[in-house]
Parts: sequence; C-alpha cells; structure tokens
Amino acid sequence: MEALIFAAGLGTRLKPFTLEHPKALVPVGGVPMLQRVILKLKDAGIRRVVVNVHHFSGQIIDFLRANGDFGLDIAISDESARLLDTGGGILAAGKLLSGDGPVLVHNADIITDFDLRDMMRRHEARGADATLLVAERDTSRYLLIDGDGRMRGWTNVKTGEVRMPEGDCADAGFRRRAFGGVHVLSPSVFASIEAYADGRVEFPIMPFYISACGELRIEGYEPTSPYRWFDVGKPESLRQAEAAFH
Repeated sequence: MEALIFAAGLGTRLKPFTLEHPKALVPVGGVPMLQRVILKLKDAGIRRVVVNVHHFSGQIIDFLRANGDFGLDIAISDESARLLDTGGGILAAGKLLSGDGPVLVHNADIITDFDLRDMMRRHEARGADATLLVAERDTSRYLLIDGDGRMRGWTNVKTGEVRMPEGDCADAGFRRRAFGGVHVLSPSVFASIEAYADGRVEFPIMPFYISACGELRIEGYEPTSPYRWFDVGKPESLRQAEAAFH
C-alpha cells in the first residue's frame, strides 16, 4: 500500500509560526507533525509516500531530504503555484503513485495513534471503494452511516442541511459520525474522482464522497480499541496534542 500526506495547508490559525514556516513542520512534543505522520505510516508497513506541498514548500522538501526521507521512497506533489484542495490534491498525487493497490490518505495535521494496519485490512476485507476514519465527536458537519457501516449522506446540524445521493433529505436511522482526516482509497476510485472533477483541478473531496456514496461502497471505519486523535490546526488543539504526545 502507498500513501499520500496532505502537507500543503497554510496554517493561518497557527501564526506566528506559519508566517515563516509550513504548517506541516509545526512541532508537537518537539517533533514536527509531518515527521510523526511519516513514521506512523512507516510503522504500518508503507514504503512509498507522496507529500503534497504549497506553503514554504522548499522547507518541507529540505526537511525530508535532510532526514534521508526517513528511509522511505518519498515523492513530492508540488502545488506551489496553486493549491488544489483535497480532491485536486488526490488526483495530482495519483499520477505519482503506482496504481497497483489502495492508497492511504492522511492529513499532516492529524495526530493520532490508532492502528492503521487494522484500517487497511478492514478496507480490503470489505471490498470498499473508500474507507473513512469516523468518530462520535461533537462537530457541526457529520457523515451519515447506516447499520452496515456504509456512508449514505452528509448533514450540517447547524444549518439543518442534509445531502444524500438518492435525493432523500431525511437522516433518520443513520448514525452521525465526524470525519477524522484519514481515508483509504482503492485504485478504481481515482477514475470516478476524475469524472466527478470534470476538468476542474481545484476541488474538495468530501462533495465527491457525498455524491458517490449511493453508487460506490464508501464506508466509515471506527477503531475498536481506544485511541488518541487531535486535529492540530489551532493553538488549543496543539496544546492538547503537546500534552498527550510529549
């Protein structure tokens, strides 16, 4: 299995560090976020990784090379000229991947310690097109998951908006789960994403999942063992991650 790390974010909420450095190099317990994610992927047996870059991209490239790419085969998907968002980033990175097996996508600012191997095994055993890390967590936007673990739609509980591919606007009977910034994609999904993009190079991935979840097998994955999870995108969550991963 190969992996893509989203490391192109601007990190506007983590100023002043991100005025002079990329968000992916924000230290958590003295270790840059990007390094933590790379080593987690390596521990899971992944050897080929694509890292997308934009903000202070040269610093990320220099950091990787200075550390011998952490013993992995790391390629750079360069978005320096234009941020492609998550959907566009996946398509651009796909050109640097072999296409022989599933791809694990991991945000650089998600610090977590659940078992990636278990998620990857679950993805392949279930024959899923995409598997998304989900959790019962307070947020405003939720994926709607049925009793079999399949994604059936999306809702924004603040606005009351519900999106479902079948056109139904009722979310009764579905579990509301928050997306955790880690997903696994089967190779065949890339063609579906490209068709959805319809020539666009910059677009988010979640609307694709919402539109495709009626046709494709898009599943939610909830680890069975306790784990820690932090979205290190703002000072408060960074402090919490620092305390947990010191």
